[in-house]
Amino acid sequence: MSARFAHQVVWITGASSGIGAALARAFSREGALLILSARRADRLEALREELGRPDEVLVLPLDVADPRAIDEAAQQALAWRGQLDVLVNNAGVSQRSLVEETSMDTLRQVMEVNFFGAVQLTGCVLPSMIAAGRGHVVNISSVAGYVSTPLRSAYAASKHALRAYSDSLRAEVSGRGLWVTVICPGYIRTEISKAALRGDGTPKGEHDQAILSGLDPELAARRMVDGIRHRRRELSVGGRETWAIAIQRFFPGIVALLLPRTSPE
Repeated sequence: MSARFAHQVVWITGASSGIGAALARAFSREGALLILSARRADRLEALREELGRPDEVLVLPLDVADPRAIDEAAQQALAWRGQLDVLVNNAGVSQRSLVEETSMDTLRQVMEVNFFGAVQLTGCVLPSMIAAGRGHVVNISSVAGYVSTPLRSAYAASKHALRAYSDSLRAEVSGRGLWVTVICPGYIRTEISKAALRGDGTPKGEHDQAILSGLDPELAARRMVDGIRHRRRELSVGGRETWAIAIQRFFPGIVALLLPRTSPE
């Protein structure tokens, strides 16, 4: 077993499936002590057993859309080993609906999970990191955090906001022993599109073909952990769709022309 994260406490939200579960496996192979959070406690327990290191894994069920629960979970997480070295804000929900068909309740739910939950959790653990003079905050944004595509207005807005927040945080903690990494996944083979919210807040209930054809989450997680270890400021992980970030940055007019012609799922 590699020891690149040995004795480091890593807290992963949204750890019950997809990228979060894959990150748990990748960090476990690196020797990390893990705190696993998500709403589905049964899946977290199954993952802890799978990892084969039950004494080195804390299952901490958490709904990041519940502000009170976040405060309580942060206290438990910090008390577990008396330190927190890496926080991975991975919990998230996507959306598939036209702007005119998306209720404000649905928009707020997406923002609560993807943005406010991550911001509040970061705020809860930041003082302990600053006091220790070390720590790493990892925020999982998205290619959609750069390129806003049809049917994903709320999702893209939340991921843009998380990326902007991360940039400010990084500047503020610079030189204080803390690091901030933004990871922008493209199409990763997870349940995100199936669980995406329609305009009325109900789950979409079926996968997008692009997601089904996406990168294996275990491979994506290995690349992410390598980027975290190297303290990358930002990292995109996926296939050719990640090129959209560079195109948006340097040739925004081309993106503006192409997006209305896309056929989103």
